[in-house]
Amino acid sequence: MTQRPADVNYTFSSAQIEQLKAYGEIRPHAEGEMLIEEGTARPDFLVTISGETHIFAETTEGQKRLGYMETGQFSGDLTVMTGQASLVHVTMGRAGDVLHIAHRDLQRLLVENSALSDIIVSTLSARRDFAHERQHGAVIVIGEAYDRTVFTARDLLSKHSVPHVWMTPDDDVAKRIMEARGISEGDLPVVVRGASRVLSSPDVATLSEAFALDLLPDGASADVIVVGAGPGGLAASVYAASEGLNVLTLDQDGPGGQAGTSSKIENYLGFPTGVSGRELAERASVQAQKFGALMAAPACAEGLTKNGDVYCLVLKDGRQLSAKSVVIATGAQYRRLPIENLERFEGRGIYYGATPMEAQLCSGSEVAVVGAGNSAGQGAVYLSQTAKAVHVAFRRPDIRETMSEYLVRRLEETPNIHLYPETEVDALHGMDTNSLADERLTGVRWKHANGETKETP
Repeated sequence: MTQRPADVNYTFSSAQIEQLKAYGEIRPHAEGEMLIEEGTARPDFLVTISGETHIFAETTEGQKRLGYMETGQFSGDLTVMTGQASLVHVTMGRAGDVLHIAHRDLQRLLVENSALSDIIVSTLSARRDFAHERQHGAVIVIGEAYDRTVFTARDLLSKHSVPHVWMTPDDDVAKRIMEARGISEGDLPVVVRGASRVLSSPDVATLSEAFALDLLPDGASADVIVVGAGPGGLAASVYAASEGLNVLTLDQDGPGGQAGTSSKIENYLGFPTGVSGRELAERASVQAQKFGALMAAPACAEGLTKNGDVYCLVLKDGRQLSAKSVVIATGAQYRRLPIENLERFEGRGIYYGATPMEAQLCSGSEVAVVGAGNSAGQGAVYLSQTAKAVHVAFRRPDIRETMSEYLVRRLEETPNIHLYPETEVDALHGMDTNSLADERLTGVRWKHANGETKETP
């Protein structure tokens, strides 16, 4: 009988280890020897043959040993499969032999051996879920709630499923970390990656490099390039890669697309109790990468030409890619309200999603949701759990024209959700301050079709 993987661990049998040996190399290691350093991209998949391997991570309380692997057990989480930077370091706790399977050979194993693939993927996924739940703090974001750089960093890390903890500078734990790491007020906001890196006011490109979110080299070629990693692009990636085609998948933000910003999707086939957009995106992304698709994000495509039978794709940063086929799954861009000061408050009170991150920022506050599609309905219901009140504004006289009935009924039955038909946001009000870190949205003015206006904080 095949042993089922535990929540976060699994022990390979002797027969399974023999199968694994075909994909790697057994190496002897002395006690204390470093096997994987924190920050290593495309780390080896390690199976302990004898002795013990120890896993350490930097936490909010300093370095901690998260666990140890004995004979037949393997280290790592989803970074081993995706190639992202390792958030832990692995050492030899007790001298012995370790089976090293290189990243490219692990990808080959996942495609060729279904039984081992199921065990490895489910265990690595469970460990990533465990890291999210425990919030050890291997990655820490320190900065003010309405600092746009903080929001951008947290948004990018969330889209790539990188477990992290956010703290404001006045938090006692944050103060202790800043003192220990030599971080001054002038360095804020910062993203701390374990023990090895402190990124001060990082932009998207810096974060992408630090966490190895984009490992796509200039001049790369593939059978298929998929532009866009929403549900459509991820589905194309899964099907193409599962047929043995070489697939590159690009997205200017991260896996998930518009669906990834939804708090709960209940009318998607195969999920009778619903699934969050982020969970759906994570599953599809892992599935595509299991079959060997290479994900690169943020990566923005700007030009497409054809040279004979080959398509040439030019990225915004100048990299050039080539493929026999290109799938364009760029989806839709959010329509922005045609009102003054909109950009000023994006990331500082105006958001384009309703994920746990936005819910945390809106806790105890009055929230406005603009729109009458299912995403607006899902977001309003989700935010109503933590917000003081949720005001839903839409231009049509009847919200049922554009929203599923089950969502309309939930909006109507939720006491702190208020519907505003034939209404638009007419103006934005913000805190008058000279500090960008303190600048934020404080209120809106509504305008009804009959010309009447109303102010709401």
